[in-house]
Amino acid sequence: MLESSNWQSGVVSPNIRQPAVWRAAVGCAAWILLAIGVARAEDPVTIDLLLRGGELHLGDGQPPIRGDVAISGDRIVAVGQVEPELPPRRVIDCTGLVVCPGFIDLHNHSDDEVLEKETRSAMNYLTQGCTTLVTGNCGSGPIDVGAYYDRIDEGGAGTNIMHLLPQGNLRDQVIGSEQRPATAEELDRMRGLAEQAMKDGAWGMSTGLIYVPSSYADTDELVAIAEVVGLHGGIYVSHIRNEGAELLQSVGEAIEIGKRANLPVHISHFKSSGQDAWGLVRRAVAIIKEQRAAGRIITADQYPYTASSTSLGATCIPAWARSGGRDKMIARIDRGDDQSTQITDAIRRKLDITDNGHRIQIAACEQHPEWAGRRLDEIAAELGIEPLALVLQIERDGGAAVVNHSINEADVRFVMQQPWVATASDGSAKLPTASVPHPRNYGTFPRRIGYYANRENVISMAAAIHSATGLPAEILGIEDRGYLRPGYFADVAVFDAQQFIDRATFVQPHQYSDGLQYVFVNGMPAIERGRATGALNGRAVRKTPSASLP
Repeated sequence: MLESSNWQSGVVSPNIRQPAVWRAAVGCAAWILLAIGVARAEDPVTIDLLLRGGELHLGDGQPPIRGDVAISGDRIVAVGQVEPELPPRRVIDCTGLVVCPGFIDLHNHSDDEVLEKETRSAMNYLTQGCTTLVTGNCGSGPIDVGAYYDRIDEGGAGTNIMHLLPQGNLRDQVIGSEQRPATAEELDRMRGLAEQAMKDGAWGMSTGLIYVPSSYADTDELVAIAEVVGLHGGIYVSHIRNEGAELLQSVGEAIEIGKRANLPVHISHFKSSGQDAWGLVRRAVAIIKEQRAAGRIITADQYPYTASSTSLGATCIPAWARSGGRDKMIARIDRGDDQSTQITDAIRRKLDITDNGHRIQIAACEQHPEWAGRRLDEIAAELGIEPLALVLQIERDGGAAVVNHSINEADVRFVMQQPWVATASDGSAKLPTASVPHPRNYGTFPRRIGYYANRENVISMAAAIHSATGLPAEILGIEDRGYLRPGYFADVAVFDAQQFIDRATFVQPHQYSDGLQYVFVNGMPAIERGRATGALNGRAVRKTPSASLP
């Protein structure tokens, strides 16, 4: 077994022959030495697992090569034509199968689920080929990053977990849910908590600027906190203020925050939502391209579906109306004054652009579980009321989760062709229940790779895999995951390209994907011959902030 110092240098035994051309060697002297067969003399490497003869997608977006992947412990030790001197402990014939890095889900909401016994395995993500989930998105999640990571390591997880500091929960802890500017003292406290989060290994900060109380922070407040994140090498990840008719202004705000705080910007679930906004995402892409050409680091992610999903309240009711919580919101609606009229007018406008509520589908409603999977207009017609009255009734009863069929298919295909747009689910770890959630929870990655790349040819297979492996690793600054390279952690997915496809639908979302043969998390099998092993070999992945400090 190699010593830990050898893992970092990438040096492997000369008894393992490397391929004649090593793509990953570019710019790294250690890899170049390997490419020409130069290595120091040492004892032969004991290979625990050899994935033999697969179609290797290295994660770099280049065409695949035929070859092998050798794993010892939790690391990859060789990639290419591997001829070990000692017999490997195990060999898996991967002829005819794709072997690639495990997928990194940049935008996940499993913050609570990965701590719970029933869902900590994140089986609906392992069966997609995911080996790492990024939590803390949309401004929501634990703000004590160190304690959160410790709990993950104590209980175990099916996948690795990386965490973002959630600005919404940060603001809530310091200010509460009221809509007002932060005082100087409150801003100092939030900056101090951000400092601690980055020291504890957060990878950046997220915002959810349509949600309460994240949305109550103005640009200056966000810049002040993001400055701290940037000093520690983190990124600014944003569910921007508006993904509809005000998309361009919202993208502009994200770019401004990145410029002023001097850190990379990443836009979550990039899209233009609502029929009145279809096509705007193309203009947003042009703006981002111009900024990238000028040297700004701006990226995005996307789930490959024509529907979004969040709460009914966040979908239909303005953020200002939700200030202070549900009870205060209902009081504003029932007051019968100008403010009440503004709220109901906003709901009517939303219903107008969703075909009188037909595009809004109930995912889960605690008071009426029988409504799951049904459309607002259909439920309203059955009850003999208007969709507006139904929305108000649901909100008075505690709200509901919804799926909003509001995105144009042509826009989806256009966005996924951008080389700086990663694949991400915006979902969470789930078990099959009576709810009807968004199918992205079960199918995001095989849909991008199996449907849009392999069947529809919207992008190449190599580009689709890169969008889920090397690209998210580069976006976050991960130095030892996301590629098939010696010295990297052995997070690996193996699938049959002809069979790899999503099965989850908007009507029947609790369906695992097909075609996945193996998933290895830190060198241990989580999926074996298409079946779960029950292993919880994921771990908390902490960013090392000192490496990025000036």
